[in-house]
Amino acid sequence: MKKSLLYLGLIALATTSSFAQQKNVEKKFDKTGAVASLTYLTSDELMGRDPIRPEISLAYDFIAGQLKEFGAKPIPGAEGYFQNIPFMMSAPPTKGEIKFGDSVYVQGKNMLVINGNAISGNYELVEVGFGLAADLEGKDLKGKILVTNVGAPDRMSPADLFSLGAEKAKLAEAAGAIGVIERFNIPSIPWPLISNYLNRTQLVIDNGESSKMPYIWLEDVKNTIKNQLTGGKATADLSIEGKNNKAIEGKNVLAWIEGTDINLKNEYVMLSAHYDHVGVGKPDAEGDSIYNGTRDNAVGTVAVMNAAKYFAANPPKRSVLIALWTAEEKGLLGSAYFAENPLVPLDQIIYNLNIDGAGYNDTSVITVIGLGRTTSDSLVSEAVSEFGLKAISDPAPEQGLYDRSDNVSFAKKGIPAPTFSLGFTAFDDEINKYYHKAGDQVESLDLDYVTLYWKAYILAAEKIGNAAMKPVWTAGDKYEEAGKKLYGIQ
Repeated sequence: MKKSLLYLGLIALATTSSFAQQKNVEKKFDKTGAVASLTYLTSDELMGRDPIRPEISLAYDFIAGQLKEFGAKPIPGAEGYFQNIPFMMSAPPTKGEIKFGDSVYVQGKNMLVINGNAISGNYELVEVGFGLAADLEGKDLKGKILVTNVGAPDRMSPADLFSLGAEKAKLAEAAGAIGVIERFNIPSIPWPLISNYLNRTQLVIDNGESSKMPYIWLEDVKNTIKNQLTGGKATADLSIEGKNNKAIEGKNVLAWIEGTDINLKNEYVMLSAHYDHVGVGKPDAEGDSIYNGTRDNAVGTVAVMNAAKYFAANPPKRSVLIALWTAEEKGLLGSAYFAENPLVPLDQIIYNLNIDGAGYNDTSVITVIGLGRTTSDSLVSEAVSEFGLKAISDPAPEQGLYDRSDNVSFAKKGIPAPTFSLGFTAFDDEINKYYHKAGDQVESLDLDYVTLYWKAYILAAEKIGNAAMKPVWTAGDKYEEAGKKLYGIQ
């Protein structure tokens, strides 16, 4: 009987504590201030928060100013509230053309200049397999342009194609070659999709090691190029003009709040969202060309900012790491840079509650991408339910959303990292109505629902920040081994 009473007492105490936390978040959340921040970040003045536009400075300066005002502290090693990132902006050439055999390749049609400087003239082409070190060994390649297959036999994902391309360019340059042409011959990846994405200004991290030699993709699903090489060789006329490469400084916005527990404060719960968007695009029917990015991802940015405000005044047992990433829309660049250049040791970051999303079509739920993949996700569900909503898992796994947002930069390292998204039950017309559209503005939001979303995010973070046990990946998860390696778990 005594044990039963003790058990019931512990349950009642836990319930009371949880209720008190929820009430505290309710009481201290400043909806007016949050909406004001949202309205500013999505205003036309910021021109869609494109990290290659100068107006991006208005966004990161505003966020940093708010974090300072709230009382969150700069991270040692940062420049104030910023982690500076060396970006290189690469715009398509004004002219791009290659002629050889009976074929003509034109930029944006069946040719893409991925990187490198301008080049014009007649050059010898030499086929070298996949263009890896073993393929180049013992060959005289000085002054020649190498023709390779994209990727490698066991590496054909989109990320592999780009990373290997950069590696091949450096190998070719070291061998005395003056350019690399890759035959894009992957039927499962439609060329029009690739061309539409890459025939525009790109942003990459400039680590000072990238090659400046011309690096080009040519469409060759039917092996036309291979058939026009005689003995693996040919000559071609190249004319690439107006290639513009420009250095740009990007900024992640970072801060931290020290935890209250003498032992647990050395562990960090990282709260993150990307603050950039896609900038200016094709005008809609009303002539609006500024893509303000309210759902994607100003709502998330404001959630993290207001979490910082709350925890600066109500710190949990663990420390809180605040991270607003730049250039997510350019390929997860900001989060990837921090993951490779962390200002807090990664093995001290025990959980990442990320925010990203395309929008919502169900205001009774919050969609948590990756829900159930870590041992602390039940606390996220609890927090959501305490605000009268329901947490659901990814309803569209075929979209691969988990691995398409900033959380994956840390999941790959082993850090448990779900993404806390606005509620959607399918990628339907309601989502596509606003996703990367000029109409994604504050006026189109259900602000009562968004406010519940903001509060639930804070409460979820607080529960994890105070939990006795550290989160780990569930058994069998694809990132479980990375987690064991990061945290030294046997």
